[in-house]
Amino acid sequence: MFDTVPLTQGRLSAEDVARYREDGYLHPIDVMPPAEAQALRTELETLEADWLDAGLPLPLNTYKRINSHCVIPMAHRIAADPRVLDVVEGILGPDILIWSVEFFIKEPHTKHIVSMHQDLTYWGFGAVEHLTTAWIALSPATPASGCMDFVRGSHKNPILPHEDTYDENNLLSRGQEIRVEIAEEDRVPAILQPGQMSVHHGLMIHGSGPNISDDRRIAVAIRYCSPDIAQQVAEKDYAILARGADRPGNFINFTPPRAPFTADSLALYDEIRQAQAGALMKGAKTDSKGFYS
Repeated sequence: MFDTVPLTQGRLSAEDVARYREDGYLHPIDVMPPAEAQALRTELETLEADWLDAGLPLPLNTYKRINSHCVIPMAHRIAADPRVLDVVEGILGPDILIWSVEFFIKEPHTKHIVSMHQDLTYWGFGAVEHLTTAWIALSPATPASGCMDFVRGSHKNPILPHEDTYDENNLLSRGQEIRVEIAEEDRVPAILQPGQMSVHHGLMIHGSGPNISDDRRIAVAIRYCSPDIAQQVAEKDYAILARGADRPGNFINFTPPRAPFTADSLALYDEIRQAQAGALMKGAKTDSKGFYS
């Protein structure tokens, strides 16, 4: 079990920021009480029950997995939580954009995995520094439930060659897997309890195994970036300003949804999804399952 990363008035110390720069990740970080995480889980599962057969244009799982902050107010609310942003500010600085939010769920006793990969491989930003993922557990993330494994220091590599496997049990968009053999002893499990968070660099090599436990493994994965980075592959990209200012204007800023799956937010969702596909699908041989990892 890892010691909790200490926060001072909700913020990372200079020493822990330096550790993030060296290791490429930090965990576990307490960002909310377990009871609050349980309440968010209940809210999510109520939304799942209410909208599963509600005639949405795309399957509900697509909206949960791809840009959920465009159509689900709860997703944006979590991403804009000041407690989370206070931690992220120590890594990215005072100007923070929300680029994507996804509910990442592994059902109990399923074979779904996430192969070892680097997030930035297909996002169209190149090997940038100013992007980080905050991963918040709404249920226990353990080796049994398929928690993430990190490879310490691997973010110091450039974007490495990946192979698209399109494995049906792989939850990644293209089943992308890094063409490097990762020894078992080099994998560091990111064990989190509900309400705890990890943060990791966009070049971090990471993945996760199947959920062999009796409970769903539910997490919220939020991709934050500095306004200084820019889309290099797709013609345009979108984000929500969470804190500070967006002076460069490299992203089209949009307003978060007022209610779940409104007509306006569904139209914007399709617009963003189509635009970002220009980066995600570059070089792909077949259709992908989704956008993010």
